[in-house]
Amino acid sequence: MLIEASKCLLRAIEPVDVELMYCWENDTELWRVSGTTAPLSRERLTRFVEEQSYDIYATRQMRLIIESRDADMAGVAVGAVDIFDFDPQHLRFGIGILVYAPEMRRQGYARAAVEAVLRYGREVLGVVQVWASVSEDNLPSIALFEGCGFQRAGVRRRWLRTADGYKDQIEYQYIFE
Repeated sequence: MLIEASKCLLRAIEPVDVELMYCWENDTELWRVSGTTAPLSRERLTRFVEEQSYDIYATRQMRLIIESRDADMAGVAVGAVDIFDFDPQHLRFGIGILVYAPEMRRQGYARAAVEAVLRYGREVLGVVQVWASVSEDNLPSIALFEGCGFQRAGVRRRWLRTADGYKDQIEYQYIFE
């Protein structure tokens, strides 16, 4: 499966991605945005890759690797986008995104990936809305989702426990008109 965007391709995860995902999933700096509370083994991630059916109607989720299309970086995996909580009755799903390496951030990959997922959601799955949850202090993600046309739908007060205390979680919706 390939979903094309201006700056990147979104592709199915492959066995070669296990090592990258091992780094991403075990980076404790990212745990606060992913909700992870324990390390993941390579074996578990290998099983995850092997078990991916890409039948979103059965699994209600899908992880896609963001692969650069830039000439000097073509074919390099720069991150991942997750589609989760797919609801075929109400025609909606949640989206989460990661561009892992700091030097790859703010290069347009996340925006291109979100826009591609919105097209996929509308044209292939026929969804009427996509939602995202973002911590109040995650300013790059707030700018990303607002820049892609997501609207603030609400705030969950003191929702996320962090080392610095509780943070609000902002809920975003993209509703297709």
